[in-house]
Amino acid sequence: MKKLSILLLLVCISFTTYAQTAEELKNEIAPKKAQISKLQGEVKALQAKIDALPGWRKGAFGTIGASLSGFNNWYARKAPDANAGNIGVTVNAFANLIQKDFFWRNSGTLNLGWVKLDDKSVAGDEGFDTATDVFTISSLYGKRLNKKFAISALGEYRTTIIDNFNNPGYLDLGAGATWTPTSHLVVVMHPGNYNFVFSSGETIFESSLGAKIVADYTNKYGGLSVKSNLSVFQSYESSELSNWTLTNSFGYTIWKGIGLGFEFGLRNNRQEAAKFQNVALGAEDNELQSYWLFGLSYAF
Repeated sequence: MKKLSILLLLVCISFTTYAQTAEELKNEIAPKKAQISKLQGEVKALQAKIDALPGWRKGAFGTIGASLSGFNNWYARKAPDANAGNIGVTVNAFANLIQKDFFWRNSGTLNLGWVKLDDKSVAGDEGFDTATDVFTISSLYGKRLNKKFAISALGEYRTTIIDNFNNPGYLDLGAGATWTPTSHLVVVMHPGNYNFVFSSGETIFESSLGAKIVADYTNKYGGLSVKSNLSVFQSYESSELSNWTLTNSFGYTIWKGIGLGFEFGLRNNRQEAAKFQNVALGAEDNELQSYWLFGLSYAF
């Protein structure tokens, strides 16, 4: 009986010691967390000062998506002997010179995609076909009136590079004002803009004078890189000559710059729709154009 009492006493003492030790450790955690929070705030404030300094800001991130498959005598399929594949690559890059009295912002976007369905029973059904082909570069110069507004000039070029390079190609040149409410958001408002459209042979494409509006947002939230761009041209001559493109890119870094990426884009362009459908401008079925890509990403 005495031994049992001693054993129970030792067990109680053990639990009491553990409880006291756990409570003491928990009490030590709170001030540590407060210190970490304070240090994170100081680091954030220092980074904000660094971002506000004049000089170049450069960056890039991209996404690669791929899917490959092969079938041999797989009779459940309509094409039992076939190889299929889908490959997509996107790259977003920028180089911005920020000074007290002016800024010079440059950016480029490349999105390429290929698809393949090789039915071995059909002769000549081989190789990859182009699925997505987008290339855009822009350069914006602004002379500051104050911290948020500037008189600006913009040059933007858009085309495809795999198929039908510069056919069509779009070159916007214009001037007006730029609003920069934050270091991550740029809004361009150019009432004087000429939209040059390049194409070969007999074509329905026309150049025209109009207004250019661009909104570009680039930021990083921890391991998440975000870039969103809206480019609108509103023709003064006809709405059929107007167009707009919206692209959104996301890249989340998991390990040493490698992570997951997702990009999607929307476009409305009546001239492109009319050319593809081989009809006169105004007779086209102008449905919304779109693309998307999901895969591995890499941040530079």
